[in-house]
Amino acid sequence: MEKKANDVEICESCEVHENLLKIVNETIPAETELYDLAELFKIFGDSTRIRILYVLFEAEVCVCDLAEALNMTQSAISHQLRILKQNKLVKSRREGKSVFYSLADDHVRTIIDQGREHIEED
Repeated sequence: MEKKANDVEICESCEVHENLLKIVNETIPAETELYDLAELFKIFGDSTRIRILYVLFEAEVCVCDLAEALNMTQSAISHQLRILKQNKLVKSRREGKSVFYSLADDHVRTIIDQGREHIEED
C-alpha cells in the first residue's frame, strides 16, 4: 500500500477483485433507495430537529410547548415539524383547536440512540 498526502491508502497495483465486485453488485441497494436513505439522514443533520425529537421522546406536545421548551418561536418550530412530518419521523393528531405531535414510531428513537452510541465510541 502507498499513502497519499491526506493519509488515505491507495493500492500500488490496480488489481480488480471480480469476486468482491460481484458480491457488491448483488447486494447494494438500488440507486433510488440509496438516494432516499441519504435524504433521510440529511433530516438528522439539523440540531434543532434533533432537539425537537428529544422532546418528543418524552411526551406528545403541541407547538407552543415545543417553542417554550426549546426557547424558539412557534414559527421556527412549525417549520421544522413540517420537515419532520414530511419525512415520516413525526406524526400529529388534532384535539379540538390544538394539534399534538409525537414520534412516528420507535425507529426514530433507535436511529438517534445508535447515532449516540457511535459518537461515544472510543
